[in-house]
This record gives sequence, structure tokens and C-alpha cells, in this order.
Amino acid sequence: MPKWGYSITEEELDPEKTVKASGREARVSHKAAREVCRTIKGMMLTKAKSYLKAVAEKKKPVPFTRYEKKAGHRHGLEKAHAGRYPIKTAKYILKILQGAEANAENKGLDTDRMRIVHAAAYLGLKVKRYMPRAQGRATPKFQTLTHIEIALEEKPETGEPA
Repeated sequence: MPKWGYSITEEELDPEKTVKASGREARVSHKAAREVCRTIKGMMLTKAKSYLKAVAEKKKPVPFTRYEKKAGHRHGLEKAHAGRYPIKTAKYILKILQGAEANAENKGLDTDRMRIVHAAAYLGLKVKRYMPRAQGRATPKFQTLTHIEIALEEKPETGEPA
């Protein structure tokens, strides 16, 4: 069993105020996961959860900035024109956010003041398969798995210094 690490280091986070959660080797698109993580980074936890639920219901699009080739324009996007509705990815990242929220409750942190400080998605293992073809040939069929990691931080109250 591999020992997974995080791409964000412990020096960047305060251990008493932060929680982490990850989903490893997810069968979701790494391109869509990258765009969703880029969109929710910096959001408050409750806003991010409602946004991901709206994406899964095709109410709000996710702006695609890097992987935008042949992506149609979507109404209501800011700073980007192309967008999509990555339903499967949004549901999976929502599950990871709920896991991070449970970690925060277990630590005794206030979940209403949690903010996403780190959200990353990157390539994982490649599953190699072969599809048999005519004349004794075979075509390779690869599926790339995705690693997704999220870190939440408790935002200080407005009266406290940052």
C-alpha cells in the first residue's frame, strides 16, 4: 500500500486551524478536476458545496480556462467564456469536501468559517487495457486516474487580527 503525501507542505498550514482530505485514484477526468479545483479554491466551504451541487444539477457551469478547445460558451461566466458541466467530477469533489468537513468537526473547528486554501488535481495511475480487434490485432485502451486533494482553513472572526 503506497503512502500518499500532499503537494502542500506542513509549513504552509497551521495544524490547529487546518484540515486536509484527499481522493486518490479517482475515475474522473483529470482535466475537468483541474478546472473545478481552480474554481473552488478560495471559496468558503458552504458556498463551494452549494456551487458543486448546482454544477451537478447543470444549473451553474464551471469556467474552463486551459482545456477549452471545442467547449461552448456558457451564460453567467465571469473572466472566461467557455464552460462545461462536469457532473461526475463535481459529485466526487463534493464527497471529498464532505470528508474534509467531517475532519473539521472531529477536530472541533467551526465549519461555518472554513475556507478552501488548497485544491489540486493531478494525474494518477494509468490503467492499461487492450481491446481485441479483427485479424488477431489489439488496440490499447488507457484510462488515466486522478488524485484530488483539498485543504481547509478556519478563517478568523472579523474581530480577531489575521
